[in-house]
Amino acid sequence: MFTGIVQGTAIVKSVIEKNDLSRIGVEFPGDALNKVSHGASIAINGTCLTVSEFNDNIAYFDVMIETLRVTNLGALKEKSIINFERAARFGDEIGGHLLSGHIHTGIKVVSVEKPENNCIITFEVPTEWIKYVLPKGFVAINGCSLTVGDVIENQFNVYLIPETLEITTFGTIKTGDVINLEVDHQTQTIVDTVERLGLSLNA
Repeated sequence: MFTGIVQGTAIVKSVIEKNDLSRIGVEFPGDALNKVSHGASIAINGTCLTVSEFNDNIAYFDVMIETLRVTNLGALKEKSIINFERAARFGDEIGGHLLSGHIHTGIKVVSVEKPENNCIITFEVPTEWIKYVLPKGFVAINGCSLTVGDVIENQFNVYLIPETLEITTFGTIKTGDVINLEVDHQTQTIVDTVERLGLSLNA
């Protein structure tokens, strides 16, 4: 499990493509890999990956076909910058919201506005997933737990503070980028339950 509080950014050092599999080497800053072990879980752009090998400050991950299909990890190349979060431990403060690291879909950046001391990013969401994105609800975008701003048809926006822009990849985001989305699982459960009961969400 993860909290959606991105711990920093890391750089892709290598990508080896095989049949329906990519082996990605990521160089982490400082002591970010302190006490890491084989089989440990680390979220890369919000995607829960398993450490298959590590040395010094580089960890390697095997990314299979389904993950490559659903996430933006297939677009990573050498020198790409990614968000990362180590798996949560019992006793950790939950500053965001609980995440599984299982990405639901990719969403496209529609616009990036930067008024003074703010950043407003608008995303376009596949129709089947927008019903789980509610105003003032939670979503995880590239692993970052964020509060939804406005939702209009199949688009929503988020408002980012300077701190978020500084410690994540959102400071360099641009129109057309495809970002990983994990919807809030409690919201998904409630919406699906209401639909199964034949009730209206607008009632």
